[in-house]
Amino acid sequence: MKAVVLNPKNNQLEYQETAEPAISKSDVLIRLKAASLNHHELWSLKEKKLQSDTRIIMGSDGAGVVEQVGSGVTRFSPGDEVIINPSMNWGPDHRVQHADYEILGFPTNGTFAERVSIPEEYVLTKPAHLSFEEAAAIPLAGLTAYRALFTRGEFEPGQSVLITGIGGGAALMALSFAVAAGASVYVTSGSDHKITKAVALGAKGGVNYKAPNWHEQLQALSGGFDVIIDSAGGPGFKYLTEIANPGARIVLFGRTAGMIQDISPRVIFWKQLSIHGTSMGTSQEFEQMLKLFSDRKIHPVIDAVYPLEQINEAFDRMDNSDQFGKIVMKITA
Repeated sequence: MKAVVLNPKNNQLEYQETAEPAISKSDVLIRLKAASLNHHELWSLKEKKLQSDTRIIMGSDGAGVVEQVGSGVTRFSPGDEVIINPSMNWGPDHRVQHADYEILGFPTNGTFAERVSIPEEYVLTKPAHLSFEEAAAIPLAGLTAYRALFTRGEFEPGQSVLITGIGGGAALMALSFAVAAGASVYVTSGSDHKITKAVALGAKGGVNYKAPNWHEQLQALSGGFDVIIDSAGGPGFKYLTEIANPGARIVLFGRTAGMIQDISPRVIFWKQLSIHGTSMGTSQEFEQMLKLFSDRKIHPVIDAVYPLEQINEAFDRMDNSDQFGKIVMKITA
């Protein structure tokens, strides 16, 4: 089969012929129609984090058609249209992942390939209203956003939500979920054009974080926030505590702006703020997230679709922060 393989000797992604995946009694062999890119993979490539004696098939997100099932599989048959949950071996504690936790794509071969073999427990029926490209855009970003908003953010209908750095996949998923759940949603971006697009998707407004006193502008627009979802950290994080309402929850799942600096402890304890880290989520949260997509007929925002052999160009687009929505790889017809 054709796949995009990470050569650990030169840290380059190479489109090539590779071996078909093995299938065990509990596995589902999926012919992938589409996959999508995540900053998780981009950071792994840039930081050269993936070390292996063999070549690696990366990729966490994917959707396709069941081609074969192991003898112990009971929920799926050839021809079923499915989506993959890349959050593997979470463990028994819903609060935090187990030491054996992994995200599909390393060390287990992932979705940048024509076929992938996955344990049945991580395979779910594709929402019927979504195309394969749309379904492939969901898993990692959708799960991250769902847990950030509902589990860690403890969102309640009618509350105000701020989503920073709108344009990335998880931020846009959080926007879709919050709007569907009845939130008053505001956004930040370094691009006025992206803010305008977010307003068209249901945000009430937004502020360019490059502007002087951007946090004061947000405070004036919104009156403050009950839930803040941030993927950046960095020096600007301290301002999030200032525009958070008393009792608010600030949820962090990224580090694109670097180290957090100069937070006032008094602001945190006097406002009774909760600052939560989050990453990925449980299988139950994944199922709940898909149910929300199906019940509200939500469609993820797709920025661009590339053929699999152009994956390096697709990652360049992500690295340049040009995208608004998910970047999807089309794999098979």
